[in-house]
Amino acid sequence: MPIRLVIADDHPIVLDGLERLFQADRDFSVVARCTDGEEALRAAHEHQPDVLVLDIRMPKRDGIGVLREVRKAQLATRVVLLTGEVEDDVVVEAMRLGARGIVLKEMAPSMLVQCVRKVHAGEQWIERRSFGRALDKMLRREAGAREAASRLTPREIAITRMIGSGLRNKEIADKLSISEGTVKIHLHHIYEKLGLDGRVALSLYARDKGLA
Repeated sequence: MPIRLVIADDHPIVLDGLERLFQADRDFSVVARCTDGEEALRAAHEHQPDVLVLDIRMPKRDGIGVLREVRKAQLATRVVLLTGEVEDDVVVEAMRLGARGIVLKEMAPSMLVQCVRKVHAGEQWIERRSFGRALDKMLRREAGAREAASRLTPREIAITRMIGSGLRNKEIADKLSISEGTVKIHLHHIYEKLGLDGRVALSLYARDKGLA
């Protein structure tokens, strides 16, 4: 039984190329082709393909937005994202949301075919040489989050993230609907728990652990 695909890209030439690539192989069946994120999402619900192959940058709803909705709807469809460039934060978000494959458009078409095969088989395809920094960042964030969770309360973690993002005490107080005095008390406890000597050290800690 062929692997059922929905493909999506807002560039007609790329979309035609994707369709020809997969239709040339009897192992694949393209059940729908889409030119924007909304179409892709509708097709995913209607056809419930084995694999959804879509560009990260699309009108109406980008690939990350489609991925988020597919996950929210708990569809069995696995998602492979195509991207023209490596953007660490985008790649990290895609992996966090459960993308099973991420492929650079500049790679050989055979790599995409191989990726879709592996993803359909239940594996993950994120090419290390291209996305190494993003993978490292994600792993660091996960490790940092685990470490912080073992030492800080959820409220203290939230404040640590805000310090790492450069927010001042008043801004933190406003966001959390607490007083500046309460923020200072939380910071004092955070410094003690982490063995840090002040705000600058906490900001560096947050960035080093991927919390900011």
